[in-house]
Amino acid sequence: MNDIKKEPEKIKNDSVEDLNNDDEIKELKANSEEIKEIDSSKIKNKKLSEDINLILDIPIKMTIELGRTKMTIRDLLLLKRDSIVTLDGEIGEPLDILINDYLVARGEVVVMKERYGIKILDIITPEERIRRLNR
Repeated sequence: MNDIKKEPEKIKNDSVEDLNNDDEIKELKANSEEIKEIDSSKIKNKKLSEDINLILDIPIKMTIELGRTKMTIRDLLLLKRDSIVTLDGEIGEPLDILINDYLVARGEVVVMKERYGIKILDIITPEERIRRLNR
């Protein structure tokens, strides 16, 4: 057997420069960060879906409000059959839809198979809800 020792091949300077190419390193780092973001968003979505499942069966109170009025106790005590109480809501105006006494949407009355229903016309934005709380 030949015990000839080969000298290691010399690396060209161009190859070393290729290895140190900052753009490629940045791209690899960016790709790994994107993968981490995708993984964390999947985890967050799964966690959110698990959290939502915990509350799906909690009962809420939905109220459809035709209008409101203020009256004195005297007027309240004078109410009898066929009395008419005037409300502040106007005909054709959307009705307020409240969940647990908080306004969340507006809608209109519909009739379906001899029953009343409500057609959602508008969902109240979080900003609008906060603005209404400050009144």
